[in-house]
Amino acid sequence: MLDFWNKRYEEYPYVYGVEPNQFFKKALEQLSGGRIFLPAEGQGRNAVYAARQGWEVIACDFSDVGRQQAEELAARYEVEIDYRVAEFGELILAPNYFDCIALIYAHFPAENRRRYHRRLFNSLKPGGTLILEAFSKEQLGKSSGGPQSLDMLYSEEELREDFQGLSQLQIQTEEILLEEGAFHQGAASVVRLIGVK
Repeated sequence: MLDFWNKRYEEYPYVYGVEPNQFFKKALEQLSGGRIFLPAEGQGRNAVYAARQGWEVIACDFSDVGRQQAEELAARYEVEIDYRVAEFGELILAPNYFDCIALIYAHFPAENRRRYHRRLFNSLKPGGTLILEAFSKEQLGKSSGGPQSLDMLYSEEELREDFQGLSQLQIQTEEILLEEGAFHQGAASVVRLIGVK
């Protein structure tokens, strides 16, 4: 999987564009700042946007090519991000540490998904916000992006279970038109979630 992503990022610099995900951008506009964590951050478009808004950004992915391109994008905007190259399962996450966590197309294998999501929930501060946009199970077979494996796509029910304990929960499956770089183009089915710990 690492070779796949390194090759994709080498062949397609900013394959999902340099602008932030629109759902993430709108959600972040409602928050006042602090420390934010973005796992599976790829080439850095959302991390750099958050840094431009004054957030202290910690990002993670297992692609060193992704990190290099994210740091180049940060330099272009004259901001700093703390980008760590690691498998998510290897990360040590302090409890009650982040003011916000954003999972933007962060698809984990089914055997790890719930455990990873619970770790993320635990690392949110009380009062912290979780933002998520990911492909729903209805995305299977669509050409607009995402894993083509049903168990790596998400349902509202799974996410409610994974993030039980969030309050002010807003979650819905939506049909949208994606326009994010070369590989997120066209009609798509996504799950969007915002909640507060």
